Amino acid sequence: MKKFESGFLHVVAFDVPYPSDYGGVIDIFHKIRILNTLGYKIILHCYHYGRPESPELNDVCHSVFYYKRKTYKNPFYGKVPYIVSTRNSGELLKNLQKDEHPILFEGLHTTFFLKHESLQNRVKIVRNHNIEHDYYKNLESVEDNFFKKYFFRVEAERLKTYEKVYKSAGAVLSISPKDHETLNKRYHNSHFISAFHPNDEMNCKTGKGEFLFYHGNLSVGENNHAALFLVNEVFSKINYPVIIAGNNPSAQLRQACLQYNHISLNEDWNNEQILDHIQKAQINVLPTFQATGIKLKLLNALYLGRHCLVNTPMVANTGLESLCTIANTASDFVKEINHLWNLSFKQEQADSRVAVLKGDYDNYNNGLKINSLIKELSLLLKPAPIKPPVPKKKAAGVLSLFTLLLAH
Repeated sequence: MKKFESGFLHVVAFDVPYPSDYGGVIDIFHKIRILNTLGYKIILHCYHYGRPESPELNDVCHSVFYYKRKTYKNPFYGKVPYIVSTRNSGELLKNLQKDEHPILFEGLHTTFFLKHESLQNRVKIVRNHNIEHDYYKNLESVEDNFFKKYFFRVEAERLKTYEKVYKSAGAVLSISPKDHETLNKRYHNSHFISAFHPNDEMNCKTGKGEFLFYHGNLSVGENNHAALFLVNEVFSKINYPVIIAGNNPSAQLRQACLQYNHISLNEDWNNEQILDHIQKAQINVLPTFQATGIKLKLLNALYLGRHCLVNTPMVANTGLESLCTIANTASDFVKEINHLWNLSFKQEQADSRVAVLKGDYDNYNNGLKINSLIKELSLLLKPAPIKPPVPKKKAAGVLSLFTLLLAH
């Protein structure tokens, strides 16, 4: 991998990105990892609110700063979205003001200081992780708790208004082709750079696996909804071994899984266990009911797994449709599972994935795109105006005494 003399880069993260065990921080950590490999000295700024400081980040960063997120704020008060207003550390601003290095803001969440006067003449790039107001609308639609549902509705409205802050960025890195199309129409500064992930090369196994696998952060309503759909309407109609893995499943999901001996629900698995089961499964079954961003679980399944069974929202407008089997109804999922269960995964299928993924979904190529973009934006910056020196004022007392002596 070619290394460049790329200089320093500030990265402002909405959470501590290690361990890289959920979508947003996976993208951040592996982006940092690749940019570090390309020669960037990363100055990482992390907001934390539950995840501890991580010494492992020092291996890929020049320096790491931590700021406490102000989660005590009233989530229903104010015009600025809660996910933004709670990430407004004055210490962060002071640290950004200490030099003139480029800044990468990770997510709309971290853009509180994007328009700040002191950062006007800087290379400023924002990573778009989702069309956030659409994401929060979808969270509202699958949430049962009244107060959470109301918060998601209020936050979606604030995010829709606040999103115009993207105009103050030199570039927005859109995580999916669909998001790129949307944001480029609105702000004319979007570039499609897909999610970074743990896979720098194809590592899927040929042959057959012995179980079906679904995984996701089950504390997120959308993932819990997808898992319930699979258990109640798909997996209940088959007899093959099924493994579901994810943190904090709902009581409803736990109860649903207990009704079937062939379904195993596993909580609190680490990232290595998840990746290992993606690789060993016969079929990675990955529906989604929220067509936002790009799903890292899909990229992991294509780099590591055998057959990948999805619905249309999971792959729409990604260019990855040809690499997956697509089903959109419960009966279609059952039909395709019965078909794929007996099919060996062949080397030719893995090779066809390489041909597609090495373009827009290759970590190294995407790192080079960011590097080129930083260079281009640096050339567009106007030199800061040189202020003329201010003449020193003479001491008033000495001047008055001198004038008085001349008068006498």
